[in-house]
Amino acid sequence: MTSHGWSAARDAAYRSARPLPAKEIPAADALGTTLADALVAAAPMPSFDTAAMDGYAVAGDPPWRLVGMVAAGPVERCAIAPGEAVEIATGAWVPTGATAVLPYEHADCKDNLVTGDVPAGRHIRRVGEEMAAGATVAPAGTPVTPALLGLAAGLAVDALSVRGPARVLALVIGNEVGLTGLPGSGRIRDSIGPMLPGLIPALGGRLTGIVRLGDRQAEVTEAVRTADADVVLSCGASSVGRADTVRASLRALGARLVVDGVSCRPGHPQALAELADGRWLVALPGNPYAALVAAMTLLDPLLTGLAGRALPELPTATFTGDVRSRTERTRLVPVTGRAGAVRPIGTDRPASLHGAALAEALAVIPPGWAGEPVQLVALPH
Repeated sequence: MTSHGWSAARDAAYRSARPLPAKEIPAADALGTTLADALVAAAPMPSFDTAAMDGYAVAGDPPWRLVGMVAAGPVERCAIAPGEAVEIATGAWVPTGATAVLPYEHADCKDNLVTGDVPAGRHIRRVGEEMAAGATVAPAGTPVTPALLGLAAGLAVDALSVRGPARVLALVIGNEVGLTGLPGSGRIRDSIGPMLPGLIPALGGRLTGIVRLGDRQAEVTEAVRTADADVVLSCGASSVGRADTVRASLRALGARLVVDGVSCRPGHPQALAELADGRWLVALPGNPYAALVAAMTLLDPLLTGLAGRALPELPTATFTGDVRSRTERTRLVPVTGRAGAVRPIGTDRPASLHGAALAEALAVIPPGWAGEPVQLVALPH
């Protein structure tokens, strides 16, 4: 098994991913996808001159004679002349000729005569002042978030051209893995499978299922071959021992190894392979914390690349506390902290999720680290 350095492995996973084909879908179904084309405003925002406050739409200088009322919603357009005012609701269409909206709290109305002080143009949102029709609002590669969906709706965009999310099928491998109850002799509880329904969507994928397998190579090979997914995520059996069947299955299927081991602790026996038909396999180690590290190292950038998003630069922080730097491997340490300084929490042993469960991020401690700021990989929450 040859090894990539940790940063090189992350970059290789991202660079190797070809963005998934674009598809046009209703905006209501697009949460969690990524824009394949720029979001362009179909209508100006606002689409008409709008009152920004409850009060009086006024024309010219005070005092103003109250001549009517305009409610929010579809109404017949009206006009006012200098010296006139209409009572108006927030969001209502401002009458032609109005120069400002005077809020109730700044107004005095007596005997249908309104007085008060308001600068010209105040509290009126003019048509298109926030966004003109045809303007580019968000570039391709932008994640479709709840806020972006609200923005699209406000701009009268009902369908979006998007990519992803990539479909991920997980294979949890091992005769020793149990699902419920106290583990018996020679058995362990599955700690990786319960992470995946939260982890995969947070990284930009869609988990389509979790399949439990034994250690027979033929069983693993067939599961990979028939997986209906963009990405197969194998959990366990990723090293080079007799029971480690994933690499043998990859050879049997004619896969191309892109990353064959990563020089990091934990998570060294992780791998990324392209299958002959263009699907991907990410091999995670069987130890749960090592599996999480591998997912953040290879699966995260792969899903980012498949979605056509930019790979974000990792933030840095000062690391405080004891940690032993290894001369040959990057170390991934669970940390917590604020204001640009982090400290280790829990443990970073391969089989324990104690630290990761309490942490906000993983600190990337490079080989030969001498106290300089370290990169941080944010953990999904």
